[in-house]
Amino acid sequence: MTAPPPAPATGRGVNPWVVAGAVVIPTFMEVLDTTIANVALRYIAGGLSAPANDSEWVITSYLAANAIILPISGWLAVRLGRRNYFLFSIALFTTASALCGVAGSLSALIAARVLQGVAGGGLQPSSQAVLLDAFPKEKQGQAQAIFGLAALLAPVVGPTLGGYITDNYGWRWIFLINVPVGLLALFLCRAVVVDPPYLVAERTRQRERHAPFDILGLGLLTVAMVSWEILLSKGQEWDWLGDPFWRIQTLLVLFVGGLGVLIYRELRIANPLIDFRTLKDRNFRACCIIVFCAYGVLYANTVTLPEMLQTLFGYDATRSGLVLSPAGFFSITMLFLVSRLLGRGVDARRLMAVGLLTMAAGNYWLAHYTLDVGPWQIVWPRVVLIMGLSMVFAPLNVAAFLYIPPQLRGAAVGLLALLRNEGGSVGTSVAKILRDRREQFHTLRINEHLDQLNPAVHALLERGQAFFLKQTGDPALSHQLTLHLLEGERQRQALSLAYFDVFAFLAAVAASLVLLLLLMQRSVAEKGAHVGGE
Repeated sequence: MTAPPPAPATGRGVNPWVVAGAVVIPTFMEVLDTTIANVALRYIAGGLSAPANDSEWVITSYLAANAIILPISGWLAVRLGRRNYFLFSIALFTTASALCGVAGSLSALIAARVLQGVAGGGLQPSSQAVLLDAFPKEKQGQAQAIFGLAALLAPVVGPTLGGYITDNYGWRWIFLINVPVGLLALFLCRAVVVDPPYLVAERTRQRERHAPFDILGLGLLTVAMVSWEILLSKGQEWDWLGDPFWRIQTLLVLFVGGLGVLIYRELRIANPLIDFRTLKDRNFRACCIIVFCAYGVLYANTVTLPEMLQTLFGYDATRSGLVLSPAGFFSITMLFLVSRLLGRGVDARRLMAVGLLTMAAGNYWLAHYTLDVGPWQIVWPRVVLIMGLSMVFAPLNVAAFLYIPPQLRGAAVGLLALLRNEGGSVGTSVAKILRDRREQFHTLRINEHLDQLNPAVHALLERGQAFFLKQTGDPALSHQLTLHLLEGERQRQALSLAYFDVFAFLAAVAASLVLLLLLMQRSVAEKGAHVGGE
């Protein structure tokens, strides 16, 4: 079932670590662009004279295009050649980044972001596959850790880097910075990346078969993914199923119908665009759910925490990003520690269990804070969270691909990458929804105690009126200012409780994922066992 392909090919005797250094650059660049623009949306809207709500399409358009390409990246890599597809994706991503940086209108920027998302969809799976084929069989855990370095660290530093660049150089540079990095990546990857023999043979077989391209499948995938991304992005703004214009209801029908027909079709044709047979493997099936939810927890925390710092603590974009930065150092350290443990035969399930519980602990820690905390008290729970995710990432990839047959690995890598990205989208959306709903709940609960019969309220009104009366000399105005002060504090406390509820929810999600590990098979990257993915 897991017959190994030919020995890994690094090309012209290139050291696998050199290959890793080359392919990790475009991966980091692409994943970074999923979060770096989040903090600059209002600056983009202002700079292009566009409504603030419309600037969200800068994110939605990228994710939708990315989601369409990710599941078919394995198919494209086989038919075009993985090296050719990888280099083309880097070149297109770099060009699209330059177009984003010079866009003169919001519509031009969105079009360039679609192009950037299409190109970015081929970078993650291709770079992961190159790493898996470049390293010896007994070092697959290290290969996954290197990929995790880019896929995990990029969304962590994205808001920090985006905030700093936007505050100091302008929003256009969050895109233009990709141009020199992309050119460097293109030069390095062209020199060291080659297609392994088994992939060349598979490409020849596919050409000889003359299998038709699944155009209908691509159409169904496009409808499902575009509907899904718009649904997540605009659902809260359009009042979900209460939308009087039936936009959300229509999108929901398109998504469910498109996905259902897509799955039915792909399971019945000989040359599927997305091979759902990978989900028959229970390890891969469990890992898909875990990576979806784990990245949902990461992105929800990454969006919620700086938003809380800016809203309730008065931090600017750069300073709130700096609070998140120290976690990056610990994530790198933990990734390499985990890779050594995997190389020594530690069961990936045990590492994943510890990692998920650590993620839960980091969020639980944040959920029990108050507004009387300083920056360093926020730093350490975030460090714990990211260390937990670092303990999950590499073992998860080892466990996911351990029992997948070589001919299905291309589809498996693309599907796992899709779920990783979509988990981030869902996590961001759920965090915002939960925050808004819990703020309403806590506001109503606090209101139950804000009356003249409450001694604390009565004392506050007396002290406030006396203070403002000295400042203004107007009793009526003093009373109004005191009520305004009370209103502001009520909103502040309700919002803080809502944020803490979001962290508590994320802790519960992370802890519950441990149960899925009980459904998985033993997952040890033993010497001589090829663990890879196309």
